Amino acid sequence: MDTSRTFKSRFIRDFMMNKYLYLMMLPVIAYYLIFHYTPMYGAVIAFKDYSPMKGIVGSDWVGLKHFYDFFNSYYFLRILKNTILISLYSLLFEFPMPILLALLINEVRRQRFKRIVQTITYMPYFISLVVICGIITDFTNADGLINRLFMLIGYDGQAMLQRSDLFRPIYILSEIWQRIGWESIIYIAALTSIDQEQYEAARMDGANRLKQMIYITLPGILPTITIMLILRMGNLLNVGFEKIILLYNPVTYETADVISSFVYRKGLLEFGWSYSSAVGLFNSVINLILLITANYISRRVSNNSLW
Repeated sequence: MDTSRTFKSRFIRDFMMNKYLYLMMLPVIAYYLIFHYTPMYGAVIAFKDYSPMKGIVGSDWVGLKHFYDFFNSYYFLRILKNTILISLYSLLFEFPMPILLALLINEVRRQRFKRIVQTITYMPYFISLVVICGIITDFTNADGLINRLFMLIGYDGQAMLQRSDLFRPIYILSEIWQRIGWESIIYIAALTSIDQEQYEAARMDGANRLKQMIYITLPGILPTITIMLILRMGNLLNVGFEKIILLYNPVTYETADVISSFVYRKGLLEFGWSYSSAVGLFNSVINLILLITANYISRRVSNNSLW
């Protein structure tokens, strides 16, 4: 049997039956091809001494020179440490919060109150990041709202974003505030798929609401939690540079400067295109390794994985 002809005929038949769905996919496919896959060719400049006058093809090959310079630079250990710490803090404190919020909302029986809580927690996600950072800056200034509250209990007011030791807590707390509601949506959706008869059976056996949460609700959304954790591991080193760039300053580089912000400064501000491309490629390779490793471990341990 000619498998290629069989596959072709099946594809044509499926396309004719679902042609509108395939048409809906075209913009998404075009987006990824244009903005994600095509630019991958430009990663070759990480191995070249790129010059806009010579172009990508005409620029001279330098091999692993930029990687060597990065690994031996003064900033390598600092930005790697900052990136890992901020990512781990985010994973430890920010990742569980949407799960906790979804569990709490699921326990609320008054629908009106539930909708109010969901609306209030969703709102920060839809505010422009520039506005969010402006609010954070205003609130943490020496005469900002947070400092005024601290001064009521005897502490001196100070510009918090000018202190390197406070940058990470401010970043993590603001991430929780901004994303907790939006990221809880997927867990709330997963909760609706749990069979309600399990709760009825548990109540008949005398299980209180806490035990129902532990033995029914959490196992019911565990596959969703696993998938989201794998995806988060794949982006462990991709700390959002937009927010960091808007909040950090030379005073806080010691704890705030991460790989993505370093790439931004070297590539766009200092015109080190090849060097910054090498740093970005290193970051992407590490993220890929983490994603594959997390998926493999999850598949072996819990049988839940992306592939």
